[in-house]
Amino acid sequence: MSGVLGRFDAYLVPAVDGIAYGLLMFVVAAGLVFCFGVADILNLAHGTLYAIGGYTAAALLDGGWATLLLALLVGTVVAAGAGGLMAGLLAPVTAGNHLTQALLTFGVALAGGALLVTAFGPDDLPVRLPAALEGSVELAGHRYAAYRLVFIGVAVVLAVLLWLTITRTRAGMLVRAAVDDAEMVACLGVNPAWVRVGVLTIAGALAGVAGVLGAPILGPGPGTAATVLLLSLVVVVLGGVGSVGGTLLAALAVGEIQTLGVALLPSAAPFLLFAAMAVTLAVRSRGWRPRRWAVLR
Repeated sequence: MSGVLGRFDAYLVPAVDGIAYGLLMFVVAAGLVFCFGVADILNLAHGTLYAIGGYTAAALLDGGWATLLLALLVGTVVAAGAGGLMAGLLAPVTAGNHLTQALLTFGVALAGGALLVTAFGPDDLPVRLPAALEGSVELAGHRYAAYRLVFIGVAVVLAVLLWLTITRTRAGMLVRAAVDDAEMVACLGVNPAWVRVGVLTIAGALAGVAGVLGAPILGPGPGTAATVLLLSLVVVVLGGVGSVGGTLLAALAVGEIQTLGVALLPSAAPFLLFAAMAVTLAVRSRGWRPRRWAVLR
């Protein structure tokens, strides 16, 4: 029994890392869910918006708290602006033409990735955090990275704010109404196109925030955008389009599979995510679907 408990105890640190990784994926994937679930746009440049935040963090952070706040502000604003520009670029193909959207946004992702590499170089960049976040904290006999624990707290706050915004504000009501009946929203005097622009801008802002906060965890580097996009798509497939609660649970599952999978089954770890995705798709092919916006009602 003590041997079993000892092995379980050894995986506590990777499990906590998995929570941090999963919450990072949730913040990113929430923006992708908004793009597809509300605006009906398949945005394959979403990972590039995350990379904008990551490179902003690497460029501005110098180990001080002021630069951390500045990086958050700049990264969020720039990524949100890029999301708004994407809305304008995609305006002619927003009528559910997902193949055209995929090709267009994939081209934007390639061009944006090339520009970022040209501007910041082809190597992974270091991120300098304030000294208080660089160390570790001892809990229950284990040492955990201080920044990851702080990030978990911040990500939970972001998730709660996102839920409150959608469920308790007029803007959130318009978002939910646009999901259910865009024509009725138009009859109320609100242009659905502007709702779409707002959704893509918010999605960009979420990606930018995730990029800045996630830079010490994942990125920035030339492969960061592709990795984040791939993981976000897996989260969306597992959680279901339009289900924020499902997205949160799926993101946490992805984080744990990524971290505990490497610890428990390192040789099979690269395939575990896709196996989970295949099982989910097989189950859904039999008629099961998560309720849209299930946690928002």
